[in-house]
Amino acid sequence: MATGADATGPFEAVVLAAGAGSRFGGGKLLAPYMAGVLLDGALAAAFAAPARSVTVVTGAEEEAVARAAIRLADRFGQHDRLRMVHAADYAQGMAHSLRMGVASLPAEAAGAFVFLGDMPRVPREVLQPMADAVRAGALAAAPVFAGRRGNPVLLARSLFPHVLALSGDAGARAVLADLGDRLARVEAPDDGVLYDVDRVEDLPS
Repeated sequence: MATGADATGPFEAVVLAAGAGSRFGGGKLLAPYMAGVLLDGALAAAFAAPARSVTVVTGAEEEAVARAAIRLADRFGQHDRLRMVHAADYAQGMAHSLRMGVASLPAEAAGAFVFLGDMPRVPREVLQPMADAVRAGALAAAPVFAGRRGNPVLLARSLFPHVLALSGDAGARAVLADLGDRLARVEAPDDGVLYDVDRVEDLPS
């Protein structure tokens, strides 16, 4: 594998929001959460990242998810940073959505933050250190809490060809698995990097 990020190129952010949420019973990303919907948390974290743009990859419930993303971007005054990409074959698994998002990025992108739409509590404190680590030469960066690696991840552009070769539902895990010390691990202040919503009972009561 090649070196880390180009020191001068911009990072981009990708939010994977294409899944059908079958274990949740459908409609997961649009389920009420805090003062909005579940997707808002991941989107807000993506907009807080040191990234030039935020690409939301839609799939199931394409129009409703897109409306939710636009609504939040407008509320934050971030409409100009928002991009939308549709993964028509989202049922193939997370890898398809990730490939679609990464393939859509501008050629000069130095790397991509990858956020999962069902992880609403990502602590902002991990984002800049992740970017700094990849700028310093790491091939990827990920947050860690209590010894467990979490999300989001930041992938240097040199990993994009490996991402575009993925299949199934593994997401970026297969790309990170063999990086060893070329994966920078950033300590997270809380378990928001591990918390995701799979079922209705995972939502706060």
